[in-house]
Parts: sequence; structure tokens; C-alpha cells
Amino acid sequence: MLNNIFNSSGKNFIFISLPSILVVLLPFFLITGPFLPDLAISICAALFLIDSTNHSLKKYYLSKFFLIFLSFWFILIISSLLSDSILYSLSTSLFYIRFGVFSLSVWYLINHDERILKYLFYSFLIFFSILLADGYLQFFTGNNIFGWEIIGTRVSSFFKDELILGSYLSRLFPIFFAIFIWKLEKEKNFFFYSPIVIFILIEVLIFLSGERTAFFYLNLSAAFIIVLSKNFKRMRLYSICVSFLLMTLISYFQPAFKEKIVDHTLNQIGITGTLENKNLKLFSSEHQNHYISALRMFEDNKVIGIGTKLFRKNCNKERYKITFESCTTHPHNTYIQLLSETGIIGFTLVFSIFCTLVYYCLKHFYLKIFSKKIFFSDFQISLISAVIISLWPLVPSGNFFNNWLSVVYFFPVGILLWSFDFDKN
Repeated sequence: MLNNIFNSSGKNFIFISLPSILVVLLPFFLITGPFLPDLAISICAALFLIDSTNHSLKKYYLSKFFLIFLSFWFILIISSLLSDSILYSLSTSLFYIRFGVFSLSVWYLINHDERILKYLFYSFLIFFSILLADGYLQFFTGNNIFGWEIIGTRVSSFFKDELILGSYLSRLFPIFFAIFIWKLEKEKNFFFYSPIVIFILIEVLIFLSGERTAFFYLNLSAAFIIVLSKNFKRMRLYSICVSFLLMTLISYFQPAFKEKIVDHTLNQIGITGTLENKNLKLFSSEHQNHYISALRMFEDNKVIGIGTKLFRKNCNKERYKITFESCTTHPHNTYIQLLSETGIIGFTLVFSIFCTLVYYCLKHFYLKIFSKKIFFSDFQISLISAVIISLWPLVPSGNFFNNWLSVVYFFPVGILLWSFDFDKN
């Protein structure tokens, strides 16, 4: 069966099998850093573009998603061309198209053979299990398999001193859960309920990573799935309840973990302290200064922004500098970054996608409650939750144009596009 998909003969290997292998290995590539996942999706996108000359793939290019994406890409190019650092900004915006085409290639590959999802499930299962084993080894012994020490109270596993273990798990977990749903519905076998143990271990490890945004993403996607899914809400509710019980026990015996996630957050926001000394902030004084600096840039460049990747070059200018804390590589909020770097046009295109997803999810919820009907399958709900958490406005975020994050953003989109197309057909 495996040979039917990963056929090593000629043209089929180049345009179907090689990209399929790269997509299946994405969970591993994303552990290694930004280079391999970016290389993998670039190859997939390039081969899809080449194969377009041999086959009629108009339906992919004429999809609503890609037309909106092209509009956004066009805005990025214009913004860069009108910026003060054209070549520096174009280095990000010009090649950004690869991410949209990558989503189309994932859609195309699964259309060709949906068993890619089966192999992707096993890929997630294997590499998540390895990451969990190493993460818990580091938690209990202080060192992971390579001897890398735990950083304070924060588990990092194979990510070493780059503290993104929680981000990796929380962003990819809804995709894994979606593919688990797909596989369980295809093969109704009691054995396939066993990954629920892995779900619980993932949730607890995100807590142990000390990443507050990742912990929020975990709970947001869980709430999303519990409220909107039809058949898997109890499973997700059970796993999150058991996880919280374990987190409570860990916090009782090792309060440092709870202090990082809860107490430190409340302190940075300004909720803790005496009533006279309380000074509420947007997440922290550092974040607040980033936001003010970025919004000042937006005020001077409302329509088209200052250009992608240019917050870091402008934040030290006298006009935009608030304090020494206000300058960094990006404003740490997706929509404030879009306002400053792409203006109201780029912001509107991305925010409209978020609003559209929220609207249809509310419609799904209404139909589910009052008409006993559903708008989305549980598989689609889980994938949409992966997109929603990436576009959620009220939380600190990474650089929207970061290569590693962009791969994570556009990966579930391709699977979701295939699912919508499958339902339509």
C-alpha cells in the first residue's frame, strides 16, 4: 500500500511522491528549526507550480482562498516597493507567495491520494511520542537525551535554549487531533482511542514548557472543539480535565510552574499588588511599549504601512521610540504588526478571514443547538481551531512573517481546503 503512494518511478515520484514525503515529514522538520520546513514547503510549492503547466489545475488557483492570498501578497509587494528599505523588505514579501502555493499543493496531494493523512497521523504519533519522552526525561532528571539542561523551570527538550516547545505542541495539536478524528472515523477500532493518553501528556508538557501564549492556545482550541464538535467533545473534555488535574498536582508539589504561568502573568498585567499601586497593562510594560511604537508607525503610514520586516528598522527612530524596551524585531501582536507593516489594507484582508471563520463557526453553533444540524464536520472544526488560534487577536504573538510560523499557519489551511472541496464534490 505504501508503495502505491510513494512510487519511485519517474514523473510520479517528482510531482506526487516527493512532495507527499515532505508533507508527511513536516512534524519532524518543524522540530529541527526553520530551515528544513521552509525548504520542504518551497520544494512542494515549486513542484506544484511546475506540474501546473502539465495539468489543468485552475480550480486551485481560482479558489477564494488563493485569490484573497494573492491580493494580500500584492499588498505586501506594493508596501515593500514604497518603503524606505526596498530590498530588505522585499526579501520577505517577494517570496511570501510560496506559503499560499504550499497550501494548494497540500490540497492537491491529498486529492490525489487521501492516504497521505494516514501516514501523516503516524508521523505525528511517532515524533510527538519522541518529543514527549524526551521532554518528560528533562523534567524528571533535569537533562534531556542529549544532556541539555532544563532552563530554570522551563522544559525545552530538543529545542534546547529556544523556548518554543509549547508553541510547537499547542499549534500542531489541533492538526493532530483532526487527523486522529479522520482516522478513527475511517477505521472504527478501539485501539485508535489509545492516543488520548498522548493528548493528556501533550497538554501537561505544554504547561511544563512555561509558555503562557501556548497554554492559552491549548485552552482556546480545546474550548473551541468541546463547544462546536458533535461526536468528540466528550473525548476532548475528558483529556483536558485529566490534564488540569495533573497540572494542579504538579503546581502543588512544585509551585514554580504555576508561578510562571499564572502569577507572573497577573503581575505583568498589573492585576496583583495593592490597590494604590495597580497599573493595568496590555500583557506587560514591554508589550505595551511595542504596541504604542507600532501604532505610531501606523498613524504615519495608514494605507500601505511601512513595509514587511521594517518594524525592527524603525522602532529606534525618535518618532517611534518609547523606551529602550520598545524596540524589537516585531510588535508581538499579529494585527498591530499588520497595521504597522501593511497598513489598513493588509490588516483588513487578514482580519476579514478571521471574522469570516468566526461568523461561520457561530452559524455552526446556532444550527447545532437550535436545528440539530451541523455546518462543519468535527474534522473541520479541529482544523479551523488550528487556524483560529493563529489569527486570534487578543494575545501576544510571534512575527507574522516568520518562516517557521508561516509553515505552521498554512499547513492546516491546505488540509482544510481539501476537506471543503471533498464535501462539495
